[in-house]
Amino acid sequence: MGEELRGPWGAPLHGQLDECRLDSRALVGNPLGDPTRRPVWVYRPPAYSDGADRRFPALYVIHGLTRQVDMWRNRTAFRPTVLERVDDLFADPAVPPCLVVFVDAWTRLGGSQYLDSAATGRYHTYLCDEVVPYVDAHYRTLPRPAHRGISGHSSGGYGAMVTPLLRPDLFGGLATHAGDALFECCYLPEFPQVVRALGADYGGSFDRFWAEFATRPAFSRPQDGVILSAWCMAACYSADADGTVRLPFDPQTGRLDLTVWHRWLAWDPVRLTADRAAAARGLRAVYIDAGTRDEYHLDLGAAAYRDALQAAGQTDCHFELVDAGHNGTEYRYPVGLRYLAERLAP
Repeated sequence: MGEELRGPWGAPLHGQLDECRLDSRALVGNPLGDPTRRPVWVYRPPAYSDGADRRFPALYVIHGLTRQVDMWRNRTAFRPTVLERVDDLFADPAVPPCLVVFVDAWTRLGGSQYLDSAATGRYHTYLCDEVVPYVDAHYRTLPRPAHRGISGHSSGGYGAMVTPLLRPDLFGGLATHAGDALFECCYLPEFPQVVRALGADYGGSFDRFWAEFATRPAFSRPQDGVILSAWCMAACYSADADGTVRLPFDPQTGRLDLTVWHRWLAWDPVRLTADRAAAARGLRAVYIDAGTRDEYHLDLGAAAYRDALQAAGQTDCHFELVDAGHNGTEYRYPVGLRYLAERLAP
């Protein structure tokens, strides 16, 4: 019969979910005109209500490309929602209780990669310097990196990989599920597809793609995803200070622009780990998984990221490849969160 469901319409949570709103100063004036008031969902485990003095680790969960925070309630047939999975995890008395914070970093381009960019906005600053202090100020956290972790899938997995390297003063653990890594394997193969699709339908112009994309149901054409992803990644990895988006390839011919491509590679978690070896060594908990059938070859990226961590001196990490593709792996979230909870507990 598959997984046991609470019922076709769910059931009350064992813990509590607070749907907060945060007015961001970091996102004011963002170039896409995206909202600066953002939802921040904070899940309180059942143990949170047991006493007023106890403090808890905080685990931050960040979403992937084209996602937003309210999608954590989405149900797939015969499967619990991610919120239900998280709640069931922390209803188990054998699991150290943690706060779980769901962060929204949606943009009109589909995402932000949780980086600061002149083309999208200051989403790294928003996460690290606004959301984390907000949660610490309003909840009984253990406000130290040794008790703070971050988790995500795909682009969220990318954010989970790089954020602790950039801010080891905030995050001491991470769980990445098929996070974007080893860019020559996950991004480069899509560039020729983008060039062909642009040439066939949009005269080789991203501007024409975006103008047409806004007039019809999103993703109603088969190449929408690769075109959107290529532009969004360029906006995150290779935007100039004035917001100009630089592509790593010629949209007419597909010829690689090595100068811009190297700007992308500098943000690859595999390379970034080597550049920030001290931060990598200092991590208290690292969980890595991916599917052996991942359509973007992120199983290779996961292995390369593990190897980079080990080369940096971080040898205590969990690495696992599972029989899965890229999507439909939301059941892995509680596995990674449990790993973090057990290692980031006081």
